[in-house]
Amino acid sequence: MSEGLRIEVSRVERGVEDAEALDAIARAAFAGPSFSPVDELERPWARVWAARGGEVGEAPRALGFLVAWHVVDELHVLNVATSPEMRRRGVGAVLVEAALAFAAESGVRLVLLEVRRSNVPAIRLYEKFGFSVSGVRERYYADNDEDALEMQRVLG
Repeated sequence: MSEGLRIEVSRVERGVEDAEALDAIARAAFAGPSFSPVDELERPWARVWAARGGEVGEAPRALGFLVAWHVVDELHVLNVATSPEMRRRGVGAVLVEAALAFAAESGVRLVLLEVRRSNVPAIRLYEKFGFSVSGVRERYYADNDEDALEMQRVLG
């Protein structure tokens, strides 16, 4: 995490006050059809975390989010997004850390995700948290037919 940057992560529930800011981060982060982390809250199996904060002395604001589906003993990370001006400052790391802590507390045995083959910073982040490549989904992303690397981390 960068010096001077304060980041707090919390689980998001319905009626989140900064829904528009989280949706704006999603629009900036993802190509193709719009994705709303707030809309995911309608699914009973969805889990959403938001990172909020800012530089010391600034009013807290939405910095990023992580959306995952929790089904039985698996957690499938769908999206991790950080506000463009906050990338490479530790926001994604604190979000992944929060999701992994939830997984451990909830008896999850397997955490799964897909990541674009070209997204080297994200791949390195996931590897830092113990994820390894378990497969490839060829031409997975519709916007450019890019392959996805399937990554997983076994817990417990």
